[in-house]
Amino acid sequence: MAKKKNLNTMRKFFTVVFVFSLVLKGFSQDTIRISRAELEQRMVDQNLQVKLANDEAKLAQAELLGTRAMYLPNVNASYTFSNTNNPLYAFGSKLNQERITQMDFDPAKLNAPDAISNFATKIEVQQPIINMDAVYLKKAGQVKSEVLKIKAERTKEYIQFEFKKAYMQLQLAYRMLETLENAKATTLANKKVIDNYFKNGMIQKTEVLYIDVRVKEIENQIAYAKSNIKNASDYLYFLLDEESFNKVFKPTEKLEFQNQILENTATLNVERKDLQAYQKSLEAYDYLIKSTKAKFLPRLNAFGSFELYDNKFAQFGANGYLAGVQLSWNVFDGLKAKSEQEKYKAELTKAQTEITQYNKQSQLELNKANRQVQDAENKVNLTKLALEQSKEAYRIRKNRYDQGLEKSSDLLMSETTMSQKDLEYQQAIFEYNVALEYYKFLKN
Repeated sequence: MAKKKNLNTMRKFFTVVFVFSLVLKGFSQDTIRISRAELEQRMVDQNLQVKLANDEAKLAQAELLGTRAMYLPNVNASYTFSNTNNPLYAFGSKLNQERITQMDFDPAKLNAPDAISNFATKIEVQQPIINMDAVYLKKAGQVKSEVLKIKAERTKEYIQFEFKKAYMQLQLAYRMLETLENAKATTLANKKVIDNYFKNGMIQKTEVLYIDVRVKEIENQIAYAKSNIKNASDYLYFLLDEESFNKVFKPTEKLEFQNQILENTATLNVERKDLQAYQKSLEAYDYLIKSTKAKFLPRLNAFGSFELYDNKFAQFGANGYLAGVQLSWNVFDGLKAKSEQEKYKAELTKAQTEITQYNKQSQLELNKANRQVQDAENKVNLTKLALEQSKEAYRIRKNRYDQGLEKSSDLLMSETTMSQKDLEYQQAIFEYNVALEYYKFLKN
């Protein structure tokens, strides 16, 4: 009986261990080390915003295929059955079938013919020759397609900047976690000394409580830093259009200060992709205006048809053809084309004003980004100096504390300041690097 009870106990124990292992496995996550270059290559191929921009350019290219109708023929084929006793249609159908005889001219038969069946096969061809309004519409469509291709390239450049920013955010999160873990190790070492002093009655209980509070504070910051790592990693997975469940990225490169000297006066690059797209879009309006003017020009088109007739199904006893050329001129369309022309002229003027405004805003933004880089560089230098001073201050206080010349609360405050200045220095490096990448994005 006792053996059976022990056996049941062992089973329950192993069941609990198995379930617990499954739970731990469910909450575990894979850490994937990856370089910036590898992520950037995957981003170019996988990012949804880049795909949408490329799809929009492809759509414009597909719409452009419709303009082939301006020089390709339009061919229609039909097979029609009809039955009628209408005098006019009955005589005409019999004439097309080439079955007219002398008796068919009898007035009685002409006025009251018998019902006649007609099977007609017809092939029609319409061939555009000269339609200048369609020519200019095609050119406007080509410009639109080129503009969207340029915009897709600019979208790709923006996503590359966004990716670099997200990657640096991940680097910062890991760097802050490392700083906090180092601060925790330093605090725990000091706590060991303080606990020993308290056991020997050399310090008060309050100093022990101070160090305990500091340990809890760092542990809370570490938990927050781990959340930031997961958030930054998830955003990178979003940019890559990948699932982030139970996965987290870890950069192979560490966050470093990318110092670069910039020119004092930032000049806007007129070859920048978005500026090119805006400027080129004016050509499309120019072609649209020409297209509306061309609607007043004559159009030249050819047409032709070949016909087969019979009074029996699937028989082709008679045939005939028709061919010709048509010159047409829309003399007056109720000022519709003129109204379209004035509309496009107004849109052109508006677009020119918007481009002027956009160029000035872009120059303003570039100047601002240039100053942000300079300000961020100053902040890096100041926070670096503050970090070095706080490290020296902590070293002096630590030596004095070991000699019994400083309070533990002062040592704790000095350690806290040193840790804070380290975090501020890393944050300043991140802000500088992001400002520099944004400046490059606006400059190029």
